[in-house]
Amino acid sequence: QVQLVESGGGLVQAGGSLMVSCVASARTFSSYAMGWFRQAPGKEREFVAAITRGGSGTFYADSVKGRFTISRDNAKNTVYLQMNSLKPEDTAIYYCAAGQSGIYGYTSIRKYDYWGQGTQVTVSS
Repeated sequence: QVQLVESGGGLVQAGGSLMVSCVASARTFSSYAMGWFRQAPGKEREFVAAITRGGSGTFYADSVKGRFTISRDNAKNTVYLQMNSLKPEDTAIYYCAAGQSGIYGYTSIRKYDYWGQGTQVTVSS
């Protein structure tokens, strides 16, 4: 089992920025694709961003493209999500996820086998 712990959530005003982080316990962190998903009240969990094992490729939901940036530091077993120009619609619990399956795309929730506990991000208008 891989343990994932998110941090960095909080309250921010619309237009502001916030960075959330996820630290993994895995010894082979670089073997996992990493993703960020979010779930707002009353809504299904949705894809936000993903990054390939080596960090050479990134993927973003249309709703966050141009505003959010995903990155990883394999030496620190950490993946980051830098969120800029935040909107109230970004309010959600943000979850970090890790996966190794190659049969699903990076944007698919089914690709990911391990999940963190989530960190709350609230954007006020």
